[in-house]
Amino acid sequence: MDYIPAKTIIQRNKNPEYWFGHDYNMNIYKGCCHGCIYCDSRSDCYGIEDFDRVRAKKDATSIIEKELRTKQKWGVVGTGAMSDPYNPFEKEHRLTRQALKHIDHYGFGLGLATKSSLLKRDMDIIKSINGHSPVCIKMTITTVDDQLSRKIEPYVDASSKRFETLRILADAGIFTGILLMPILPFINDTWDNIEGIVKRASEAGVKFIYPGLGVTLRQNQRYYYYEQLDTAFPGVKQLYMQHFRDDYRCHSLHAKELGEQFRASCKEHGLYYKMSDIIKNYRLQAGQEQLTLFD
Repeated sequence: MDYIPAKTIIQRNKNPEYWFGHDYNMNIYKGCCHGCIYCDSRSDCYGIEDFDRVRAKKDATSIIEKELRTKQKWGVVGTGAMSDPYNPFEKEHRLTRQALKHIDHYGFGLGLATKSSLLKRDMDIIKSINGHSPVCIKMTITTVDDQLSRKIEPYVDASSKRFETLRILADAGIFTGILLMPILPFINDTWDNIEGIVKRASEAGVKFIYPGLGVTLRQNQRYYYYEQLDTAFPGVKQLYMQHFRDDYRCHSLHAKELGEQFRASCKEHGLYYKMSDIIKNYRLQAGQEQLTLFD
Protein backbone atom coordinates (compact mmCIF):
# COMPACT_ATOMS: atom_id res chain seq x y z
CA MET A 1 0.00 0.00 0.00
CA ASP A 2 1.37 3.39 -1.03
CA TYR A 3 0.49 6.51 0.96
CA ILE A 4 -0.04 10.09 -0.14
CA PRO A 5 0.08 13.18 2.11
CA ALA A 6 -3.15 14.82 3.26
CA LYS A 7 -3.86 17.81 5.47
CA THR A 8 -7.61 17.28 5.65
CA ILE A 9 -9.98 14.42 4.79
CA ILE A 10 -13.47 15.38 5.96
CA GLN A 11 -14.75 18.28 3.89
CA ARG A 12 -17.95 20.25 4.17
CA ASN A 13 -20.53 19.56 1.45
CA LYS A 14 -21.82 22.88 0.13
CA ASN A 15 -25.00 21.33 -1.29
CA PRO A 16 -26.04 18.36 0.88
CA GLU A 17 -29.50 18.05 -0.68
CA TYR A 18 -27.93 17.25 -4.03
CA TRP A 19 -26.46 13.90 -3.01
CA PHE A 20 -28.22 11.93 -0.26
CA GLY A 21 -28.06 14.67 2.34
CA HIS A 22 -24.37 14.21 3.11
CA ASP A 23 -23.18 17.13 5.24
CA TYR A 24 -19.56 16.04 4.91
CA ASN A 25 -17.53 14.09 2.33
CA MET A 26 -14.75 11.69 3.31
CA ASN A 27 -12.33 9.90 0.96
CA ILE A 28 -9.66 7.80 2.63
CA TYR A 29 -8.40 6.12 -0.52
CA LYS A 30 -7.42 7.54 -3.89
CA GLY A 31 -7.85 5.45 -7.00
CA CYS A 32 -9.74 2.20 -7.40
CA CYS A 33 -8.95 -1.30 -8.66
CA HIS A 34 -12.51 -2.51 -9.31
CA GLY A 35 -11.92 -2.00 -13.04
CA CYS A 36 -15.44 -0.73 -13.86
CA ILE A 37 -15.30 0.26 -17.52
CA TYR A 38 -17.57 3.29 -17.07
CA CYS A 39 -16.10 5.00 -13.96
CA ASP A 40 -16.40 8.79 -14.12
CA SER A 41 -13.61 9.18 -11.55
CA ARG A 42 -11.13 8.46 -14.36
CA SER A 43 -11.89 11.91 -15.79
CA ASP A 44 -8.99 14.38 -15.95
CA CYS A 45 -10.89 16.95 -13.90
CA TYR A 46 -10.39 14.89 -10.73
CA GLY A 47 -6.62 14.84 -11.12
CA ILE A 48 -6.18 11.17 -10.17
CA GLU A 49 -3.14 9.83 -12.00
CA ASP A 50 -2.77 6.08 -12.47
CA PHE A 51 -6.37 5.62 -11.37
CA ASP A 52 -6.25 1.81 -11.15
CA ARG A 53 -3.58 1.96 -8.42
CA VAL A 54 -5.07 2.36 -4.95
CA ARG A 55 -3.28 4.66 -2.49
CA ALA A 56 -4.28 5.66 1.02
CA LYS A 57 -4.01 9.07 2.63
CA LYS A 58 -1.20 9.08 5.18
CA ASP A 59 -2.29 9.18 8.83
CA ALA A 60 -5.90 9.07 7.62
CA THR A 61 -7.49 7.72 10.79
CA SER A 62 -5.76 10.20 13.10
CA ILE A 63 -6.72 13.10 10.81
CA ILE A 64 -10.33 11.87 10.73
CA GLU A 65 -10.45 11.51 14.51
CA LYS A 66 -9.17 15.06 15.01
CA GLU A 67 -11.52 16.56 12.43
CA LEU A 68 -14.60 14.83 13.86
CA ARG A 69 -13.61 15.75 17.41
CA THR A 70 -13.32 19.44 16.51
CA LYS A 71 -16.37 19.77 14.26
CA GLN A 72 -18.81 22.28 15.71
CA LYS A 73 -21.73 21.12 13.59
CA TRP A 74 -23.19 17.61 13.58
CA GLY A 75 -23.98 15.93 10.27
CA VAL A 76 -23.93 12.88 8.05
CA VAL A 77 -20.48 11.86 6.78
CA GLY A 78 -20.61 10.43 3.28
CA THR A 79 -17.97 8.22 1.69
CA GLY A 80 -17.61 6.23 -1.52
CA ALA A 81 -18.39 8.89 -4.12
CA MET A 82 -14.87 8.99 -5.59
CA SER A 83 -13.18 5.73 -4.51
CA ASP A 84 -14.79 2.65 -3.02
CA PRO A 85 -14.05 2.54 0.74
CA TYR A 86 -14.02 -1.26 0.54
CA ASN A 87 -11.30 -1.92 -2.01
CA PRO A 88 -9.30 -5.16 -1.53
CA PHE A 89 -6.63 -3.37 0.55
CA GLU A 90 -9.24 -2.47 3.17
CA LYS A 91 -9.45 -6.13 4.21
CA GLU A 92 -5.94 -5.88 5.66
CA HIS A 93 -5.50 -2.18 6.50
CA ARG A 94 -8.99 -1.52 7.98
CA LEU A 95 -8.81 2.23 7.48
CA THR A 96 -12.51 2.47 6.66
CA ARG A 97 -13.38 0.38 9.70
CA GLN A 98 -11.38 2.68 11.96
CA ALA A 99 -13.00 5.75 10.40
CA LEU A 100 -16.44 4.26 11.08
CA LYS A 101 -15.44 3.77 14.71
CA HIS A 102 -14.63 7.48 14.95
CA ILE A 103 -17.92 8.43 13.26
CA ASP A 104 -19.73 6.27 15.79
CA HIS A 105 -17.78 7.57 18.77
CA TYR A 106 -18.43 11.23 17.96
CA GLY A 107 -22.11 10.68 17.15
CA PHE A 108 -22.17 11.48 13.44
CA GLY A 109 -24.40 9.91 10.81
CA LEU A 110 -23.19 7.79 7.90
CA GLY A 111 -23.80 7.70 4.16
CA LEU A 112 -21.80 5.01 2.39
CA ALA A 113 -21.61 3.75 -1.20
CA THR A 114 -19.83 0.56 -2.23
CA LYS A 115 -19.89 -2.45 -4.54
CA SER A 116 -18.19 -4.76 -2.04
CA SER A 117 -19.61 -7.35 0.34
CA LEU A 118 -16.63 -6.65 2.64
CA LEU A 119 -19.02 -4.12 4.12
CA LYS A 120 -20.57 -7.01 6.09
CA ARG A 121 -17.44 -7.16 8.24
CA ASP A 122 -18.32 -3.78 9.76
CA MET A 123 -21.98 -4.45 10.47
CA ASP A 124 -21.34 -4.13 14.20
CA ILE A 125 -20.23 -0.50 13.86
CA ILE A 126 -22.86 0.38 11.25
CA LYS A 127 -25.60 -0.92 13.54
CA SER A 128 -24.13 1.09 16.42
CA ILE A 129 -24.16 4.30 14.34
CA ASN A 130 -27.72 3.49 13.27
CA GLY A 131 -28.69 3.46 16.94
CA HIS A 132 -27.99 7.18 17.37
CA SER A 133 -27.83 8.82 13.93
CA PRO A 134 -29.11 8.47 10.35
CA VAL A 135 -27.48 5.79 8.21
CA CYS A 136 -27.95 5.35 4.46
CA ILE A 137 -26.07 2.55 2.69
CA LYS A 138 -26.03 2.50 -1.11
CA MET A 139 -24.83 -0.38 -3.27
CA THR A 140 -24.31 0.11 -7.00
CA ILE A 141 -26.04 -2.53 -9.13
CA THR A 142 -26.28 -2.08 -12.89
CA THR A 143 -27.50 -5.49 -14.04
CA VAL A 144 -29.12 -8.67 -12.71
CA ASP A 145 -26.91 -10.72 -15.03
CA ASP A 146 -23.75 -11.87 -13.22
CA GLN A 147 -21.97 -12.57 -16.49
CA LEU A 148 -22.65 -9.06 -17.73
CA SER A 149 -21.66 -7.52 -14.39
CA ARG A 150 -18.28 -9.29 -14.66
CA LYS A 151 -17.75 -7.72 -18.08
CA ILE A 152 -18.53 -4.14 -17.06
CA GLU A 153 -17.35 -4.37 -13.41
CA PRO A 154 -14.69 -7.11 -13.65
CA TYR A 155 -12.97 -6.99 -10.25
CA VAL A 156 -15.89 -6.54 -7.89
CA ASP A 157 -18.54 -8.81 -6.39
CA ALA A 158 -21.07 -10.13 -8.89
CA SER A 159 -24.54 -8.62 -8.74
CA SER A 160 -26.03 -11.65 -7.00
CA LYS A 161 -23.55 -11.29 -4.13
CA ARG A 162 -24.38 -7.59 -3.82
CA PHE A 163 -28.09 -8.41 -3.53
CA GLU A 164 -27.22 -10.86 -0.73
CA THR A 165 -25.37 -8.08 1.10
CA LEU A 166 -28.34 -5.76 0.70
CA ARG A 167 -30.60 -8.38 2.30
CA ILE A 168 -28.31 -8.63 5.32
CA LEU A 169 -28.30 -4.84 5.72
CA ALA A 170 -32.08 -4.59 5.37
CA ASP A 171 -32.65 -7.42 7.84
CA ALA A 172 -30.51 -5.48 10.34
CA GLY A 173 -32.80 -2.46 10.04
CA ILE A 174 -30.37 -0.34 8.02
CA PHE A 175 -31.86 2.12 5.51
CA THR A 176 -30.46 0.57 2.36
CA GLY A 177 -30.82 1.06 -1.36
CA ILE A 178 -29.42 0.70 -4.85
CA LEU A 179 -27.61 3.10 -7.12
CA LEU A 180 -28.97 2.01 -10.48
CA MET A 181 -26.25 3.74 -12.45
CA PRO A 182 -24.95 3.93 -14.96
CA ILE A 183 -27.42 2.37 -17.36
CA LEU A 184 -25.22 1.99 -20.43
CA PRO A 185 -26.83 2.62 -23.81
CA PHE A 186 -26.87 -0.48 -26.03
CA ILE A 187 -25.61 -2.69 -23.16
CA ASN A 188 -27.89 -2.84 -20.11
CA ASP A 189 -30.63 -0.36 -21.04
CA THR A 190 -33.44 -2.91 -21.38
CA TRP A 191 -36.67 -3.08 -19.44
CA ASP A 192 -36.02 -6.75 -18.61
CA ASN A 193 -32.81 -5.72 -16.84
CA ILE A 194 -34.29 -2.76 -14.97
CA GLU A 195 -37.44 -4.62 -13.99
CA GLY A 196 -35.29 -7.50 -12.74
CA ILE A 197 -33.32 -5.14 -10.51
CA VAL A 198 -36.50 -3.60 -9.09
CA LYS A 199 -37.93 -7.03 -8.29
CA ARG A 200 -34.70 -8.28 -6.72
CA ALA A 201 -34.44 -5.06 -4.71
CA SER A 202 -37.94 -5.54 -3.35
CA GLU A 203 -37.19 -9.15 -2.43
CA ALA A 204 -34.03 -8.01 -0.63
CA GLY A 205 -36.04 -5.56 1.47
CA VAL A 206 -34.27 -2.38 0.38
CA LYS A 207 -35.93 1.02 0.72
CA PHE A 208 -34.96 2.79 -2.51
CA ILE A 209 -33.45 2.71 -5.97
CA TYR A 210 -31.87 5.88 -7.33
CA PRO A 211 -31.53 5.73 -11.14
CA GLY A 212 -29.25 7.14 -13.79
CA LEU A 213 -30.54 6.11 -17.21
CA GLY A 214 -27.37 6.83 -19.14
CA VAL A 215 -23.64 7.37 -18.69
CA THR A 216 -21.40 10.42 -18.52
CA LEU A 217 -18.31 10.52 -20.71
CA ARG A 218 -15.58 13.14 -20.70
CA GLN A 219 -11.86 13.54 -21.26
CA ASN A 220 -9.72 10.43 -20.88
CA GLN A 221 -12.60 8.52 -19.34
CA ARG A 222 -14.24 8.40 -22.79
CA TYR A 223 -11.08 7.00 -24.37
CA TYR A 224 -10.78 4.30 -21.72
CA TYR A 225 -14.46 3.38 -22.04
CA TYR A 226 -14.24 3.12 -25.80
CA GLU A 227 -11.18 0.87 -25.54
CA GLN A 228 -13.11 -1.43 -23.22
CA LEU A 229 -16.12 -1.44 -25.53
CA ASP A 230 -13.93 -2.56 -28.43
CA THR A 231 -12.74 -5.51 -26.34
CA ALA A 232 -15.96 -6.57 -24.59
CA PHE A 233 -18.71 -5.28 -26.90
CA PRO A 234 -17.43 -5.09 -30.50
CA GLY A 235 -19.36 -2.60 -32.61
CA VAL A 236 -20.92 -0.70 -29.70
CA LYS A 237 -18.33 2.10 -29.76
CA GLN A 238 -19.47 3.00 -33.27
CA LEU A 239 -23.04 3.36 -32.00
CA TYR A 240 -21.86 5.79 -29.31
CA MET A 241 -19.92 7.82 -31.86
CA GLN A 242 -22.94 7.91 -34.16
CA HIS A 243 -25.56 8.88 -31.57
CA PHE A 244 -23.63 10.90 -28.98
CA ARG A 245 -20.53 12.30 -30.70
CA ASP A 246 -18.76 14.31 -27.93
CA ASP A 247 -21.79 14.66 -25.64
CA TYR A 248 -21.02 14.60 -21.91
CA ARG A 249 -24.36 13.01 -20.98
CA CYS A 250 -25.16 9.96 -23.04
CA HIS A 251 -28.75 9.05 -22.21
CA SER A 252 -30.27 5.75 -23.21
CA LEU A 253 -32.25 6.15 -26.41
CA HIS A 254 -35.14 4.61 -24.47
CA ALA A 255 -34.68 6.76 -21.33
CA LYS A 256 -38.16 8.30 -21.36
CA GLU A 257 -39.97 4.99 -21.72
CA LEU A 258 -37.67 3.20 -19.27
CA GLY A 259 -38.05 6.02 -16.74
CA GLU A 260 -41.84 5.83 -16.85
CA GLN A 261 -41.80 2.05 -16.44
CA PHE A 262 -39.21 2.28 -13.66
CA ARG A 263 -41.21 4.79 -11.61
CA ALA A 264 -44.40 2.77 -12.00
CA SER A 265 -42.61 -0.41 -10.89
CA CYS A 266 -41.04 1.31 -7.88
CA LYS A 267 -44.45 2.55 -6.77
CA GLU A 268 -45.86 -0.94 -7.19
CA HIS A 269 -43.12 -2.40 -4.99
CA GLY A 270 -43.11 0.44 -2.44
CA LEU A 271 -39.62 1.73 -3.23
CA TYR A 272 -38.47 5.35 -3.07
CA TYR A 273 -36.78 6.72 -6.16
CA LYS A 274 -36.76 10.51 -5.64
CA MET A 275 -33.73 12.01 -3.94
CA SER A 276 -35.89 14.21 -1.70
CA ASP A 277 -37.92 11.22 -0.47
CA ILE A 278 -34.79 9.16 0.17
CA ILE A 279 -33.14 11.93 2.22
CA LYS A 280 -36.23 12.76 4.26
CA ASN A 281 -37.03 9.16 5.10
CA TYR A 282 -33.58 7.94 6.08
CA ARG A 283 -33.24 10.97 8.32
CA LEU A 284 -36.26 9.66 10.23
CA GLN A 285 -33.63 7.90 12.29
CA ALA A 286 -32.72 11.36 13.60
CA GLY A 287 -36.25 11.76 14.93
CA GLN A 288 -37.94 13.49 12.03
CA GLU A 289 -41.61 12.92 11.36
CA GLN A 290 -42.45 10.18 8.87
CA LEU A 291 -43.63 11.23 5.42
CA THR A 292 -45.96 9.49 3.05
CA LEU A 293 -44.22 7.23 0.57
CA PHE A 294 -44.98 9.26 -2.52
CA ASP A 295 -46.20 12.77 -3.32
